[in-house]
Amino acid sequence: MDGPDGGTRDDDPTGPSDGRSGPDSARRADPGDRAATPTDRAPDRRDRATDDDRGKPTHNDGVAIEDGIGRWLLETDDWRVTTCRDVAASLAIIATIGLLLFAVGGTWPPFVAVESGSMEPNIQKGDLVFVVDDDRFAGENAVDGTGVVTLESGRENGHEKFASAGDVIVFVPNGDPTKTPTIHRAHFWVERGERWVETKADPGSLNGATCDEITTCPAPHDGFVTKGDANPGYDQLPRSGAETTVVSPDWITGKAMVRAPWIGELRLAVGSAGAATGLGPTGTFVATGTIALVLFGMAAGDGSQ
Repeated sequence: MDGPDGGTRDDDPTGPSDGRSGPDSARRADPGDRAATPTDRAPDRRDRATDDDRGKPTHNDGVAIEDGIGRWLLETDDWRVTTCRDVAASLAIIATIGLLLFAVGGTWPPFVAVESGSMEPNIQKGDLVFVVDDDRFAGENAVDGTGVVTLESGRENGHEKFASAGDVIVFVPNGDPTKTPTIHRAHFWVERGERWVETKADPGSLNGATCDEITTCPAPHDGFVTKGDANPGYDQLPRSGAETTVVSPDWITGKAMVRAPWIGELRLAVGSAGAATGLGPTGTFVATGTIALVLFGMAAGDGSQ
């Protein structure tokens, strides 16, 4: 339709008949012409690589070695690097825990694994027990120079460990380093030459023996008379199984503080394998900790699914 001036009305939906572009020509562009939209004119993010980027050893996260070796090691998703990162993190955690436990307990290694049921039910076979130096965390009326409270004293002052009076100690039988350490309760202290069977012993723990029938009575030196909570008699009796005389303070390697159920089985398994390869206490501790962290991580992963 012609207007008064012979032109075309702006509201003509067909646009100018001569094909010239008006102010809103882009708005009326063919929807199929995708090259006209600003969004599609921008290059795809994946196509922005330049000639300098080509050939870089990149991974799914797009991090390249040329971006910096430190950043690449920390951020790449290459499975070989991530495995090394996980192992390094585990070793760092184990080292930190080990140093903290050593600082607290003053003894190395800081754990012992229980191999028998002689302390049941208070300490079970397969438990992992945290130990400290015997002069740490000494209770009331501890034996002078040792920090160990005996069952005899514990009954008087209420000092208890593992559901019974007195401290539980770890000692080397007869001070022989080739023997497996024993973890038993310290019942009472005796002095050299003391006939302890007649003066301090509980008749129920003597199995009917007299001082004359026991080679450790009179006491050959100062020390502790010990007993496993589940055992019928003292360790110093003949055929007791402990095969030790009165326990000298010099033979004590630690004092038991806390137990972790069943983890000792893992420690014993690693220790058995390590004995054949000369792994040593520190190597066994690290190997046990690494395996425990891996198992914990697997269990946590399963639980989160």
